Amino acid sequence: MDIAIPLFDAITALDAIGPYEVLSRLPGARVRFVAVTPGPYRTDNRQLTLVADEPLSAVPHPEVLMVPGGFGTRALMSPNPLLDWIRAAHETSQWTTSVCTGSMLLAAAGVLRGLEATTHWMSLDRLAEHGARPTLKRVVEQGKVITAAGVSSGIDMALTLAARIAGDDVAQAIQLGIEYDPQPPFSAGSPATAPAHIVEGVRARMRARMERDEAAALSRSGSA
Repeated sequence: MDIAIPLFDAITALDAIGPYEVLSRLPGARVRFVAVTPGPYRTDNRQLTLVADEPLSAVPHPEVLMVPGGFGTRALMSPNPLLDWIRAAHETSQWTTSVCTGSMLLAAAGVLRGLEATTHWMSLDRLAEHGARPTLKRVVEQGKVITAAGVSSGIDMALTLAARIAGDDVAQAIQLGIEYDPQPPFSAGSPATAPAHIVEGVRARMRARMERDEAAALSRSGSA
């Protein structure tokens, strides 16, 4: 069973690695990191490098498609080879999934039109612009399409998918094997439970990052 995870510049590491840790433990699973161009890709904080071993064309029909997110998704929303591959891979996949703003790439590829879906709480309103029905749920199942909210929710999504593929016992064994037993020291993992000043601080920092990225993208396109 081929599980394809596409990489791109400015990806969020846990979006890809969280599901990888779960799905790679499925019986018969082969996780393949792919990209438009094989090679190293820096994460969105520029402190870690993930490597795509193969081009997208090497895995045209994965059984499982798992699209991670990150600040880099914003530069991939207009027509490009990655969206073309996602669209084609979804046609034959058994499961099409995403984590965080990876759902924005599914949406841009037309996969989420008319479907309920989730993403990082800062990007929920953008999902509707592409015909999806945004929700704050942590994991959303719509037939063979499963979307997860921000970053860490990818582990929850992958365990949900593992249960759908191999049964609850296998999924629970994987959960125990990775000792996924969250007991966070704060109730601040959602904008609904975090203190208001924390929410506003994170919102401001992320908005500033998005604006910087958009300005840089415009500058590059203007000089091209």
